[in-house]
Formats: sequence, structure tokens, C-alpha cells
Amino acid sequence: MKRFWDTAATAPREEGGFTVLLDGRPMRLPGGGPLHLPTQPLAQAVAEEWQQAGGGKGGEMSMEMVPLTRVVGTAIDRVAPDPQPSIDAIAQYGETDLLCYRGDDARLAAIQAAEWQPLLDWAADALGAKLLVTTGILHVAQPPESLAALKRAVAALPPLELTAVGLAVPLLGSLVLGLALAHGRLDAAEATRLALLDESWQQDFWGEDEEALARKRAIANDVALAARLLALARD
Repeated sequence: MKRFWDTAATAPREEGGFTVLLDGRPMRLPGGGPLHLPTQPLAQAVAEEWQQAGGGKGGEMSMEMVPLTRVVGTAIDRVAPDPQPSIDAIAQYGETDLLCYRGDDARLAAIQAAEWQPLLDWAADALGAKLLVTTGILHVAQPPESLAALKRAVAALPPLELTAVGLAVPLLGSLVLGLALAHGRLDAAEATRLALLDESWQQDFWGEDEEALARKRAIANDVALAARLLALARD
């Protein structure tokens, strides 16, 4: 679409929180609803996206240029009105969490144990979710009480944070890593590194192709976006 504004800025709302103004007019979401944000840093980050998008008035812009806005819009338009479907979908990843599945190769399994077990220990201690570990790809049934504890941790997240975790968890293949990111136990780079541990180990032997590198970059970028939203929503 054509950029129709000169300036994007932020403004406080009388009811609390902040909004983004395009040439002084309150910005609205694609669904038609108002854009209400809880923190000034988040509003400023969204405004900066729109200030840069299209380069200037009359320039071509797309929603791909405003990734933070897209995720925020999803949180406000789709998640906030009914969080339960998102909670259910995210919590399911606890049933097959990546960190619980160790490789058949003893060398890889040793690396996984050293890198992943501290996160599983954190989930057990901080969230009350002790998860079982297995070797290979055969499914291991997790204790119902642990899955319930993970689901409670997900349900406790406000809509913006829930949406951020919902973006990160499928990419990471791990609910534990997503919750560790949300709780500040990990940053985006470390969460991504741990999620791609198996691939990195294999690539040390066989090398990397461009397609694999592009996939890793895409995952890293989206996990970083999720972590950025988590930080900005809480500031």
C-alpha cells in the first residue's frame, strides 16, 4: 500500500497506556479496533516501525515492514478477546518438548544433557513441572501434574506476552524454552542456540547448506522478535 502519513508518534491515553498517532490521528488495527498499548517503550517501537516503513509519504510499504505491529495486532485482535485457544495450543508443546528427547549417539546425548537438563531442572523448580527424559524419538508420556503446571504458567501470561510465547514456542519446539524466555531465564540468542543444538551438531559433521542457514536465520529473527515484544510489553 502507499504510505499516507508523514510522521508517526506516540501519545498517552487518558484511560491509561499509550497509542500511536499517524499525522496526529490515532492508529487503528487491521481489524478496525483501536491500538492501545500498555507501555511507552512498546508504543515508541511501533511508531518507529511506521516512521521507517515506505521511506516517506507516498512510498510503497507492506506489513512485512512492521513485524512488531503485526504481532501486537494479533495479540489485541485475536488473542485478547479469547486467550483460551492460544493457551491450549501452546501448552500442548509440553507433551512433546524437544528438551525431553535425547539422541541415540552417546556424544550428542552428552551434549544435550549438559545443555538442556539445567532448563528442565529450572522448569521443575520454578514452575513445578518435572518432565521425563527419553532416548530416541519414541513418545514419552509426561506426568499430568507437570503438564498442568506448564499450562498454568502459560495461562498466567497477559495477552501480549502470551502471543510472543505463542510465536516462539513452535519455532523452538519447546515449551520449556519458550517459558524460560518469558521468565527472563534465557535471551533470544541462547534459546535459539539450544533449540538448534541437534542441527548444529549434525552440521559440524556434514556442513551447512544455504537453505539450512536461511531457516536458522528466520528462526533466530522471529524468536528475537518474540523476546523484544516480551521486554517492551513489561517495561
